Amino acid sequence: MDGRQWRGTITAAQSGDRQALDELVAGWLPLVYNIVGRALGGHADVDDVVQETMLRAVDGLGSLRDPDSFRSWLVAIAMRQVRERARRRSGTQQLTEGAESAADFAELTVLRLQLEGQRREVAEAVRWLDDEDRQLLSLWWLEVAGELTRRELAAAVGISRQHAAVRVQRMKGRLETARGIVRALESSCTELRQLTVRWDGRTDSVWRKRFARHIRGCGRCGGPSEGLVPAERLLVGLALVPVPAGFTLSLALGGKTAVAAAVPVAWSAKVIGVLSKPAVAVTAGATLAAGGAYVVVEQPDAPPPQAAAPTAASTARPPLRAPSPTPTPTPSRSPSPTKKAELYGTVVDTVDRAPDPNAQPAALPHRPESGITSTWGPKAVMQHRGESVTLKGQGYVLVRWQISPKYRPGQVVMPSWTGLKGKLFHVASGGGRRMDDPLEGSPDGYATGMGGPSIGYAVLPDGTQQMWQNEYFYVDGTVTLNQNERGCDYGVTVFPSSWDSVTEDITAGPDQGAIRYGLVRDNGKDTAPVPQYVSRATPADPATVPQRSRV
Repeated sequence: MDGRQWRGTITAAQSGDRQALDELVAGWLPLVYNIVGRALGGHADVDDVVQETMLRAVDGLGSLRDPDSFRSWLVAIAMRQVRERARRRSGTQQLTEGAESAADFAELTVLRLQLEGQRREVAEAVRWLDDEDRQLLSLWWLEVAGELTRRELAAAVGISRQHAAVRVQRMKGRLETARGIVRALESSCTELRQLTVRWDGRTDSVWRKRFARHIRGCGRCGGPSEGLVPAERLLVGLALVPVPAGFTLSLALGGKTAVAAAVPVAWSAKVIGVLSKPAVAVTAGATLAAGGAYVVVEQPDAPPPQAAAPTAASTARPPLRAPSPTPTPTPSRSPSPTKKAELYGTVVDTVDRAPDPNAQPAALPHRPESGITSTWGPKAVMQHRGESVTLKGQGYVLVRWQISPKYRPGQVVMPSWTGLKGKLFHVASGGGRRMDDPLEGSPDGYATGMGGPSIGYAVLPDGTQQMWQNEYFYVDGTVTLNQNERGCDYGVTVFPSSWDSVTEDITAGPDQGAIRYGLVRDNGKDTAPVPQYVSRATPADPATVPQRSRV
């Protein structure tokens, strides 16, 4: 995209041509959206900053003397608005709000551009950069992709080209460090796993330094980097992230209005997930359809369920290494003796107590593995209500939990499995701890992964099985996992896995730095536990799937 190619359109818009103005806004909105989105890390203010940038550009279009310089002029306006937004907010607010949403644009980049391998790694590493580096990277990324020139990058930052070269080089160094962190966190390093026990999932500078220090001293995480491709080679020719379906831009300028870039009138799923009081909510998720289209189904928002106040029984935990009482299973419905088809789906998870941390897991039956494909690629990171991932094939799947009561405590609306074709089992729990295990060394008031007295608790629906950090399932067919967050803030990350990986996880016991060994739930038969929230139907609101449903 080059300003010179738009000379006629720009000149016509300056002369008052309404259609030309609309074409101009529609054509340049993706560039502005990518600059602002990446600079702010997907913060909820992205839509406001994009709106303000386009408003100022349209309002000041008449003062632009050279239409050929339109692109550099527009980019400079966008960066001024990004910096102005930073000045308006206090340092504390920026740190608090930015850290919890910094993953948004990285995830959107991976999803919308269908990135895999090292390209995905670069996109995810962005969340570990500080605000200043992210702002510079938002321009450098587009320079490497062929959307900007170095002269335009330097002008937008307000420095010379020589100084820009130095700044870019330093930023690239920190980006490579962040790429190393992304790789390490996906490895099976025991020492790193022990370090992450107390990590709350926030990509802040403190944990960036801790992980970087570990990588430098670890032969496994900081080993040879053969095969690593420089970031600039990975980004060459990469397309712009499309403006989300439903992004609204309305520019009212006295008597003239730009028609808002020809996109549907609604908010994107990501923006809705961050706003505190949306008018509507995306409940059927956002999935990639043919041609990379983003399909969004909207339903009226429902008020979040009221969380029950935690009781002493619900928050008290046994000593870390004390044996727990024998679990009392909830009776399950007996299968009909005359209908073998009912054997599957009649046994679901039941509420249990935490086993003895020193209890060795039972042997995990080995079910057939032909492979699992995912609509999110190697890893799905679902942090907001309405997101979903469809899994297809025959094999094991890991669902990793991250509950964040310190951001928003209350009732947890559990994820649900919908559109099941075939069979689905809950086969094992691992990750070294249950979410309600005590976090040794945690500050007062944040006693477990489910919360504490000073910040509130994540409260499970009555009768729901307590999650472990890693929950493993077996898919034989097709099913969609839906993120239904409405009360307490939580996220789930979904990976295709393997029997070997599950076995390695659940047998990594306390002597290896974990709190407890894992737990095997699978008996290798159709009477193995089935997830509590599963349905063969595909409801408009996946959160309405009943608990202990039969499949």
